[in-house]
Amino acid sequence: MHFTLPGDRVLTFVVYNTRSHAKETFKTIENGVVRMYNCGPTVYNRQHIGNFRSFLFADVLRRWLEYIGYEVHQIMNITDVGHLLHDADEGEDKIEAQARREQSDPKQISEGYAQAFLEDLKTLGFAEAESYPRATDHIPEMLEIVQALIETGYAYQVDGNVYFDVSKFERYGELSGNRIDDLEAGARIEVNPEKKHPADFALWKSDPNHLMKWDTVLGPDGFPGWHIECSAMARKHLGDQIDIHTGGEDNVFPHHECEIAQSEAFTGKTFASYWMHAKFLQVDGGKMSKSLGNVYTLDDIQERGFSIRALRYCLIRGHYRQPLNFTWEILKESQSALGKLDDLVQRLQESADSGVESSDRDSETLQKTREKFESALNDDLAMPQAIAALFELRSAIEKEPLGKQSSEEALAFLKRVDGVLGVLEFETEELDGGFVADVERLVAARTAARDGKDWAEADRLRDELLALGITLEDSAGGVTWKRTASS
Repeated sequence: MHFTLPGDRVLTFVVYNTRSHAKETFKTIENGVVRMYNCGPTVYNRQHIGNFRSFLFADVLRRWLEYIGYEVHQIMNITDVGHLLHDADEGEDKIEAQARREQSDPKQISEGYAQAFLEDLKTLGFAEAESYPRATDHIPEMLEIVQALIETGYAYQVDGNVYFDVSKFERYGELSGNRIDDLEAGARIEVNPEKKHPADFALWKSDPNHLMKWDTVLGPDGFPGWHIECSAMARKHLGDQIDIHTGGEDNVFPHHECEIAQSEAFTGKTFASYWMHAKFLQVDGGKMSKSLGNVYTLDDIQERGFSIRALRYCLIRGHYRQPLNFTWEILKESQSALGKLDDLVQRLQESADSGVESSDRDSETLQKTREKFESALNDDLAMPQAIAALFELRSAIEKEPLGKQSSEEALAFLKRVDGVLGVLEFETEELDGGFVADVERLVAARTAARDGKDWAEADRLRDELLALGITLEDSAGGVTWKRTASS
């Protein structure tokens, strides 16, 4: 689909589709509407900055789709049962394992970390998804799919366990490039004598020792397999067919490969038109590891004295399909880069307040910036080139400031840009003392709630502040707030 923006710019969005292994022109099932499902977290622990690299890619994608005129229906799931260790069909549930470590109840573990995740999304400035469905709220929808797959011969039951027969789905392996004949037992596939083929995957499991379980028509002590959860939630909230499915590169196999098989076997339709995956975040040039002490959360960033705004910039600055490295020095450079973009905004605000007339050169400078920014993001979200266009604008106006009208147009453009990036700051009007006092009171109450780990109350207070047009930024030095430019 092509969109025309002010200035008669026609935009064509091109994305890399993991399933076709090629770039494709983006076309939606319904004209002007995007249905997008983002694989969210398994809530057994606090999410780290590597997780947020993938989630931020989805956030920027959603924002760009809206920039070019689409109506976006975005769903990000929360997995709160059934995700077993090592992404396998055997072993302990990640949430139950954490519950044992913390000597707590699995539901308390999942709910506590789910609330922490949602709070972190707001701190990082995510655009809010339409819904964040929990797996445990969709057991009937999962059972509907599982029973239908058994009836049509795509799945088979062994006692209380149900497995998908990959030999019945000829397109299995199309996403990841794995061939069924090559998928023998071992490596990431557990040896299981119940399975007809080692690559067959669990749709439903039965285990009397599992803490989270349901008595169903499939038998007692049952719980869902990891993959069936996303198929059920996507179908419930977005329909049988969606436009985009995203995740991290680790989701390609087995998770997304299995989602395709079970969903398309159930509906007989293409599940998702486009599959998009973000590469891992590296730390100090290597993998994140608890043993190395480099698995960082937002709290770690703030304790080092960095702003969350700088972290957001740091995590979106690269191309999503390329590995991205994180170091404290790189984060420091990101904070410095943001300072330069703040300077760009400040220069434009000063020029907009001047009486200097704009010239044809001013219009050409702005048009060139706009074309470079939009062309970059239309090319599979080429973020480095898009950001470079903003710094080129800054260099240009350092040499020759823009006139009043062009500066006003540039500021309006940058506000649209920030609708995609979510990292720029703009001046706001002076606020009256009573309003400031109310805001300070709410900020102090939220800080107290966070200190007491009352995530629900902290979340409620942040929502109240957002309703007033106030955004927060947490750092080691405390909490700062500002009123958004549109408020």
